[in-house]
This record gives sequence, C-alpha cells and structure tokens, in this order.
Amino acid sequence: MKKYYDIIVIGAGHAGIEAAYSAARMGCSVGLVTMDINAIGRMSCNPAIGGTAKGHLVREIDALGGIMGQLADKTGIQFKMLNTSKGPAVWSPRCQSDKNLYSEEAANIIKEFDRIEILQDMVNQLRVTSYELRDGKYKYIITGIKTESGTEIECRSVIITSGTFLNAIMHTGKANVEGGRIGEKSATGLSECMLSLGFETGRLKTGTPPRLDLDTIDFSRTEVQTGDENPQPFSHKKYAKFPFLEQVNCYLTHTNESTHEILRTGFEDSPMFTGRIKGVGPRYCPSIEDKISRFSEKPRHQIFLEPETLDGKTIYMNGFSTSLPVDVQEKAARTIKALENVKLVKQGYAVEYDFFPTHQINLTLETKLVSGLYTAGQINGTSGYEEAAAQGLMAGINAALKIQNKEPFILKRSEAYIGVLIDDLINKCPDEPYRMFTSCAEYRLVLRQDNADLRLMKYGNELGLIDDEMMNDLNEKMNLIKDGGNYFNINTINQKLVNEYLRSVNANEISQGEFLHNLIKRNEVLLKDIVELECFNENELIQKIKENKEALNQIEIEIKYKGYIDRQDEQISHFVKNEAIRIPDDFKYEKIRSLSTEAVEKLSRIRPNSIGQAMRIAGVRPSDISAVMIYMRG
Repeated sequence: MKKYYDIIVIGAGHAGIEAAYSAARMGCSVGLVTMDINAIGRMSCNPAIGGTAKGHLVREIDALGGIMGQLADKTGIQFKMLNTSKGPAVWSPRCQSDKNLYSEEAANIIKEFDRIEILQDMVNQLRVTSYELRDGKYKYIITGIKTESGTEIECRSVIITSGTFLNAIMHTGKANVEGGRIGEKSATGLSECMLSLGFETGRLKTGTPPRLDLDTIDFSRTEVQTGDENPQPFSHKKYAKFPFLEQVNCYLTHTNESTHEILRTGFEDSPMFTGRIKGVGPRYCPSIEDKISRFSEKPRHQIFLEPETLDGKTIYMNGFSTSLPVDVQEKAARTIKALENVKLVKQGYAVEYDFFPTHQINLTLETKLVSGLYTAGQINGTSGYEEAAAQGLMAGINAALKIQNKEPFILKRSEAYIGVLIDDLINKCPDEPYRMFTSCAEYRLVLRQDNADLRLMKYGNELGLIDDEMMNDLNEKMNLIKDGGNYFNINTINQKLVNEYLRSVNANEISQGEFLHNLIKRNEVLLKDIVELECFNENELIQKIKENKEALNQIEIEIKYKGYIDRQDEQISHFVKNEAIRIPDDFKYEKIRSLSTEAVEKLSRIRPNSIGQAMRIAGVRPSDISAVMIYMRG
C-alpha cells in the first residue's frame, strides 16, 4: 500500500468509479478506498441505467469521457428510448442491465488502470492543516486520510462518494440494523470528522423493493414490455456489433384494493409512519405505503417486473419500494395478479443516511470549508446512479485540474444537464433527494440526448478524456450536418418528384417547386424518406447523409424545430451575459442596506460567482439583484 496518492476517492459506487477514472486518465495517481472490493459499481437498487432526463446525463457523461455509457451498453439486457411519442427534447434512453455483469465490468476497467489502486478499508478521518482568516475563522487544506485499520495516507485531494453509507441504518418494520445495503456495514467516523471541521449535516432516506423468485411468477398473466427493435447504445463509441447481450422482456402488472388493505395493516409497524425514520425520502420515488397513503383515491398502482440478471432467478419489483414488515410485504405481493404464489428472495427495506447540504460546496464540487475536499453523489443529497456518476466525473476532473494548477471546469446550465444538476444543487439547496427531470432544464430543446457529443465532446478532448480519433469522427459528422442543412435550405424539389410520396403519408401535395426545408418541416414528412427518393440516387452528399443516421437525425431536428431552437439560443445569449458579470469572492453583501435580510443570508452563505447565479438563488428577489449591481458599479 502506498503512503501517498494525488487523489483519494472514498467509495467505489457510480460516483467513485467516475471520479477515479477521470482523474487517473488526466494523469493523477488515485487511491480508491472501498469497504468491499467486490462491491465496485454495485447496483444497489434497480439494475437500470438512464430513463427520463437520466439518460441525458449518461449521454453527457460519455461525451465528456466517462464510462457509465459504455458499462450500460456492455451489460444491457433491454434497451428502450422513452417518450418517442413526444418531441425530441424529452426522448430519453434507458436500459435494464445485468447487475452482476455491470459490477464486474466496472471493476475490470478500474483494476486494469495502472494509475488507480484499490484499497479495501474504511476511511474514518480526514487529515487537514489549517490557517486563520482575517475574520478569525479558519480555512482548512486537505493533507490525507486515516482509515479504520489505522493506515494513514497523504494526498493533495479527497473526493467523498460515500453513497448511502454514512451512519446508515436499514429499516424493515420494527427491525433496524446498521448498514447501507443488506450484508454491508455502515460507514462511521467520517461524518463526525466533518462535523468537527464545521460542516452542517442532515439525514435523508431512500428505499428499495423486494426481489422475487422468478420461478414463482406467472408471467402469462402480465403485460409484456418489450425493448426497442433496433436498440441504440448510450456511448458515442462505434461498436462492431450491438447489443452485446441477449435481450429480454420486462413485465407489467398492478396492485389492487386488496393489496392496499393488507399494506395498511402494517402501517402501525412502519418506521416511516411511526417516526423512527427521520430522514426525508425521495418525492418522485415514493414507497408503496406512501403511495397508497397520499393517493388513497387511486384503485391501483403499476408494478414492473424486471429481470436483475440474464442467468439468475431474481426479479426486481419496480414500484413496490417498502419498509413494512416482511410478512406484510409477502402477503400484499400475493394479492397482485401473476404473483399469487410468489416467494420473496430478499425483502424491501429503507435506508437512512447522512448527507451534507450543498450550500457548503462550490460549482466545482469542492467544499468551501476545506480546500482540496470534494463531495459527489448521495452525500450531496441526490438520488440515482446517473446523478451520482455525473457529479463523480466533475469532481474527478476538477480535483485533477486543481492539482495541475489549471482553471476549473464548470458547465453552465445552458450547456448541459450536468450543469443544471450542479447549479440546482448549489442554488436551490434541496432538502430532499434531488432527481433530474427534463423540466429542470429551461433550455432542454438544445440540451437533447442526441446532441450530447456536439455540445460536450470538445471539452472531453481538451481534458484528455476523449481521444483524437473520436474527435475526427465528430468533426466529420458536424461537417455533414452543416453541409446537409445548407443543401436542404437552398435547394428545391419539383412537384412531380415528391407528390407521390406526399400522397402516401397523407400530406398535402405541392403544385410547384418547393424548398426542401419547407417540406421537411411538415410533421408527416420524414427526412429518412425524402433522401430515399429516386432523384437523389446520384447525389453524393445525400448518400453520405443516408449512411450517417446520427447526422440525418440532427439535420431533421434542426429543420423541424428551427424557430423554437432560435428562440432558445436567444434566451441563452441573455443568460450568458448575466453569467459573465462576475461577483468578487469577498463581496460584502451586508454593506448593502437595501438588501432584504433573507437575501443577505442566502447570498453570503452560497457566495455566487456571477449575477446570473445570484438570480437563481431561492429567496433572492429581482430588487436584490438590482441593488447588488448598482453597488458593484459604484
């Protein structure tokens, strides 16, 4: 075991592996500390990656050089693009993964990287040095860690990605036991160490449903949920063959009034309703008992039955997260259609754990109190593998940049969902688990999952996380999109050449030549059909577009939604202007008499680095912003 690493990452979940991988790729030596070397990249809850808005995050992680997209592609057993009946802004990729293979694949990537060393231990102390500031307060600088085994390791940066393990307690009915996952112990000491340094802490809660025995389910009585016929990968890498694994179905059934009645019999033993759980749970992923309590008028709720592995016998009971007693869980499950004879392989349970409110970190995810200390994932109050991985990637990048004395890497909310995520965490300081939605992004029409590479890959290349070969492929695609867009904008087509097609899709015929872009704007008209018209058979540019499905898709979206995109681009230009008005780090808000008390408190606590950021802080009014700008000019 070494006595020094540039960066130590605490925790080897989805945030931890992205942090370690990105920092190592950027040239840093990394010590990745995990309590269980066999739990690297473990899928604690649903073995699925992506989903609404979360799929956008995965595509962005991949475009920046992270590994979640590749892991999902290599271990996915069902791929599906969600929301395709709506506009492209909300199309979101999702895959069901083989949870065992996902963890194995993640571990293999990390273990094979020579600048990452995996250490099986528990960190319970941070080593810091301190110096006194002018106002009498102290500033700390990270110098290393101390583990449960007594090992002391020096470093220049620490990234905490502890997931749900800090002082974690698992609840099932009246029973509770220390631990962050079944069979895995709680992480102790680290929270207390951070509290001693002056950090504020809180408690959050999450939950997981029972796992069911596949052989005890009558799938013939369920609704089959198939994947896409032509599945699309998350990663922008070019695969010789995709998908990698056999594809399977998922299944849908529903609870009913009998289910709800049995669940209610367990309420008096529910740790959530009796007050034994103090932490706040995720609003958008409630337990089944919370659903039937809050939505008592609903006669049923969806239950998705999802395979956890290709060769195993466990089924994930999605929609039935619970901490009720085990006997109540099983009785209630057996009232559900197709589950009358079901056996529980593993009970559902709730986990309560420490988190650290996010007004205590900067946009780089570095803590304000301790220089060189970063936090990412559920310790920051988020929920979900994807939100954690995005933060881990950004923390790893910024820790490496700081060590290399380079400028930090911060994505604006106008550039990426990752930017929206971090900006929301810091400016809104959520007091419940934060989940990414497309509605969180005001510029979502330009932040689509399909153009993540166009938006972000240049940054990944500059950081050394995306190789030049991928950039060359991207540049070819961008040139093809540009040339194709210009071609369809300036060229017309004769009515004789296109009317037969227009009739076939029930679109109005044209009586004279028409610009191609006007035809493509029609809802009924698809660009993939237009390029198949006989008149384009000898057109070299059109043939190249036909061969590049991604370029074709981009051209069509840019033409069909041009007016909306132009409007968002204009809004983004105003946003960028406000972001460019910098606020000094030591700005004294208390000197502005016209500021409200709440504004002074919020601005002083969060310390925004720009007027744009200040405008997004909850509790800061437009009049407060005006006062700050007047004072800055004076």
